[in-house]
Amino acid sequence: MGKFDGVLLVSDICDTLVDTSRGAFVDEEKGKTEELVPVPERNRQALEYFTAEGGRFTLATGRALKYVQFYADRIPVNAPGVLGDGSAICDIRSGAYLETAVLDRRARELGQAVLDRFPETTVTARHLDGMYHTVRPDARARLIMSVSDDALEASSLREVPLPIQRLWFRDRSRTLREVRDFLRGQDEDGVYELAFTSEERNQLQMAARGSGKGSMVRRLAERLGISMEHVYCAGNGDDDVSMLTAAKQGFAPSNCTQSVRDCGAAVVCSVQEGALADAVRILDRNY
Repeated sequence: MGKFDGVLLVSDICDTLVDTSRGAFVDEEKGKTEELVPVPERNRQALEYFTAEGGRFTLATGRALKYVQFYADRIPVNAPGVLGDGSAICDIRSGAYLETAVLDRRARELGQAVLDRFPETTVTARHLDGMYHTVRPDARARLIMSVSDDALEASSLREVPLPIQRLWFRDRSRTLREVRDFLRGQDEDGVYELAFTSEERNQLQMAARGSGKGSMVRRLAERLGISMEHVYCAGNGDDDVSMLTAAKQGFAPSNCTQSVRDCGAAVVCSVQEGALADAVRILDRNY
């Protein structure tokens, strides 16, 4: 028996567990290596202590499985992870998906209908494996494709493989309200979630209802038989707010966004200083 038996700690990766503010890969003479940025030693030691005392630790991220597996081999991850920004619960070691909340074939057809109806709209689909497929790419998409091996151009949304994690719609000529209203009119059962993801309202996101980090953390806790009264989450960005507010207590590095500060998360030290270690220190005091 350890003091953290029945306690679950879930952490975002980028700019929470590790500092990716300068990119996800280690810089080497201004180039890149295949090595992802390292976990701060203070975080690693704290997580080893937490799990040795019976705590369950895992990761919740939008990163592809291969990146999550990289970190799981270097820190004591001992619970299934939340992947695809809340689209799935995954056994990180084996790569097996245990639960999913993804977009179906009908959603892909609706995305293609948007492309056919709105000739200046760009649509990007993200596969659950982390690959981005963009139809009618705009300047933003072409920039991403020029620097990332995980971003491809597609001639039709129908050629993008399933399962799809998210669809993003962008349009230079309108605020996308027409696109949103069109999709809402086709979704009579309310099975999809639509939300603008930029202050300029020039990007619209489509996701399966019930996906999101908060929803999947709840489902993970239920799967593990852990009460939400003993679930803690750490994250730095807007996409982390749902799990930070679902948890008994959310933790955030000092480099977090304003929306994270506003949601009631406990702000600890910076990601570079080892924010997860500060979170474990607080839990150590509370338990």
